[in-house]
Amino acid sequence: MTENTQQSKHSDPELPTQYTPADVEGPLYERWVERGYFEADEKSDKPPYTIVIPPPNVTGSLHLGHAFEHTLIDALTRRKRMQGYETLWQPGMDHAGIATQNVVERELAKEGVSRHDLGREAFVERVWQWKNESGGQISGQMRRLGDGVAWSRERFTMDEGLSKAVQTIFKRLHDDELIYRAERIINWCPRCLTAISDIEVEYQDDDGELVSIRYGEGDSSIVVATTRAETMLGDTAVAVHPDDARYAHLVGTEIELPLTGRRIPVVADEHVDPEFGTGAVKVTPAHDPNDFEIGRRHDLASLAVLDERGVITAHGPFQGLDRFEARSAIVGALRAEGRIVAEKRPYTHSVGHCSRCKTTIEPRLSMQWWVKVGPLAKAAGDAVRDGKVAIHPKEMESRYFGWVDNLHDWCISRQLWWGHRIPVWYGPNGEVVCVGPDEEPPSGEGWHQDTDVLDTWFSSGLWPFSTLGWPERTPSVEKFYPNSVLVTGYDILFFWVARMMMFGLYAMDGTPPFHTIALHGMVRDQFGKKMSKSFGNAVNPLDWMDAYGSDAVRFTLARGANPGVDVPIGEDWVQGSRNFANKIWNATRFALMNGATVEGELPPAEALSATDRWILSRLNSVVAEVDAYYDDYQFAKLSDTLFHFAWDEVFDWYVELSKTTFMAGGPAAEASRRVLGEVLDVTLRLLHPIVPFVTETLWTTLTGGESLVIAEWPSDSGFRDAAAEKEIETVQQVVTEVRRFRSDQGLQPGQKVPARLDLTGTALAAHEAAMRALLRLQPAGDGFQATASLPVAGATVALDLSGAIDVEAERKRLTKDLAAAEKEKAQATAKLGNEAFLAKAPEKVVDKIRGRLETAEADIERITAQLAALPQA
Repeated sequence: MTENTQQSKHSDPELPTQYTPADVEGPLYERWVERGYFEADEKSDKPPYTIVIPPPNVTGSLHLGHAFEHTLIDALTRRKRMQGYETLWQPGMDHAGIATQNVVERELAKEGVSRHDLGREAFVERVWQWKNESGGQISGQMRRLGDGVAWSRERFTMDEGLSKAVQTIFKRLHDDELIYRAERIINWCPRCLTAISDIEVEYQDDDGELVSIRYGEGDSSIVVATTRAETMLGDTAVAVHPDDARYAHLVGTEIELPLTGRRIPVVADEHVDPEFGTGAVKVTPAHDPNDFEIGRRHDLASLAVLDERGVITAHGPFQGLDRFEARSAIVGALRAEGRIVAEKRPYTHSVGHCSRCKTTIEPRLSMQWWVKVGPLAKAAGDAVRDGKVAIHPKEMESRYFGWVDNLHDWCISRQLWWGHRIPVWYGPNGEVVCVGPDEEPPSGEGWHQDTDVLDTWFSSGLWPFSTLGWPERTPSVEKFYPNSVLVTGYDILFFWVARMMMFGLYAMDGTPPFHTIALHGMVRDQFGKKMSKSFGNAVNPLDWMDAYGSDAVRFTLARGANPGVDVPIGEDWVQGSRNFANKIWNATRFALMNGATVEGELPPAEALSATDRWILSRLNSVVAEVDAYYDDYQFAKLSDTLFHFAWDEVFDWYVELSKTTFMAGGPAAEASRRVLGEVLDVTLRLLHPIVPFVTETLWTTLTGGESLVIAEWPSDSGFRDAAAEKEIETVQQVVTEVRRFRSDQGLQPGQKVPARLDLTGTALAAHEAAMRALLRLQPAGDGFQATASLPVAGATVALDLSGAIDVEAERKRLTKDLAAAEKEKAQATAKLGNEAFLAKAPEKVVDKIRGRLETAEADIERITAQLAALPQA
């Protein structure tokens, strides 16, 4: 299964009695880094395997979502490294334009200054200073988790090379007329004072108001309803549907706009739904995206009545009021004039909020830079449709197509100072020059650069190739592009994935940025609720790492990782994973104390016991299962498979069944020691990508090998032994049944009982000593009297329980339990025999009662058998 690793001659191969993660993890990780295990060589002849890290914000710290995603990526890259691939897990951070600028501005505010006091150049220098001194703490936290990234290749979206990449693609897109500047309605955050993209707007149901207002007088009046009464100051029309007979006589006329003294036209537009409300809508082209389009179709004026902070600018009594203050004041003024027809409060409706600061978004007409996404988005959709890129799980394809097939042009300019400044210069006579990275910008009197910066997602959209040295055709680009797989959450399928697809296909001559997009879900609490500080259920993964070790956190996250499905997690699950790590430790320690070894070749199958052949057969099956699950990104299933194989089959069965063999000594014991060493060697290799720290410590002690990080990944040798598997299954069946009987009789687990085993006609004779040890069964001596006889799997186990239990007390207990079960059966039977009850009761209730009846009948059968098995007085 693996190339044999010769065990070194340790003078003291013993492990400490307890595994203490804090003593192991930090020094072990630094040793891996110092030895360069995670670095990638573009000159290597090995096949490449590349994954880029979804770049965390430079302002961020490790949260459970990061820990989850990084665990999955680390597992994939560790396995591929062990399989002989030249593996690159590309690290780096995002400059996080809005978030970082906000952090530094808050620091400046503590000093009593603003960025405007410093000026742009000095402010940007201050941000760089903050980045170098305080940013990027997540890098150290990634080390705590065990991330096997190529640290020497770490990139930052604002570093020199990536800045060149950004300027290069901007220039190319601009020259290809795929970037343009235009006045459009954008999402504006009055707090961050910048435009944000559609996908950075979070919608939630807010309690607002719906006010119906009468425009015009008498037969010429029209009633419109709005949730944003303050925008009426910028209305330039009322629109109705062309086929709406109610308003046909008004189309082409003008009506008075209340409070303003202006008259506005009534226009007919098919956008209007005549069935909704009054069938008439107010049109504010400067403050609503749908109204903007109506305005373009009808050549309406666009009147901006709110400034960048959401303050009314229209002349009159409301000028200077905040938008929400103005809303109340305007409704009050309209009410005073008798213009209010109806008011509904609260009126719950969907409202957009800035994903950064949660401020209510204000649609605003603004001159911005845009990417013409039509041809780019088509290419991104076709790459998946044509099979160049696979989305996993496949059912997520529809969400991807739903986005890229309906993508609007992307607003890429942001009104910030921190970020990639737009490489466009304006001249004194209206000249506009886009400058590439190797070109000198125009200079002289009257020339100035655009003041906006690019959307952060613009630079992170280049991440799969800019981090490799593009726009140069570097050896790293040649070796590691396209990436093998992108592992990321479905929640940023639109934020990031679609942008990387568009830019990768465009910049790299039709070659997509990765072969596979593996989407995972979001981490939630144990009740399935989204984790949030405001909910009081947010968890700092470092706290769990401190308490239980990084392996425990990693294994818990991996075990919940079903493709595209959210992951519930609770602290008790992490405790369970810590127990698993302890189990691995204790079992390996026992094995070493009993001479488990990897020295020499495995004995031939004919020289091995059925127990040895069984575990080797199962081991190879598990290797094949784990490989298949990895290839299908089924982390939960592979983790569960390894958990049950290691805990149940290796530690609870194979080790226990082998104890009598070790005690007996001789050739059989030597063979089993070699098999146990093999099983542990391979199991630790299989577990290593998920739980790297404890497995590394145990494996190097067991084998004397240098490191599991560079060890060979196991392969399925093809060895199977169905007969041995059947034989051990029979042993397990006998042991399980007798254990159940002992428990039913109230025997303590360690209490020894005389027994006679009749194994005639079975293949169990070779296992009698092991079964007796597992079941605490003593030989049947003089005076043995069978008080119970259990026929199991062709064998018969006779037990003498006289003196082992208080028979009369046990009889009383069981008689009481039998009466309770019979009463439960009678009640359930009566209900199920009541036709009136069955006619009225919900199906779920009836099913529950049927289940109670089945349970009661099973209890009666079991207790009756237990009573019959008790010794007679």
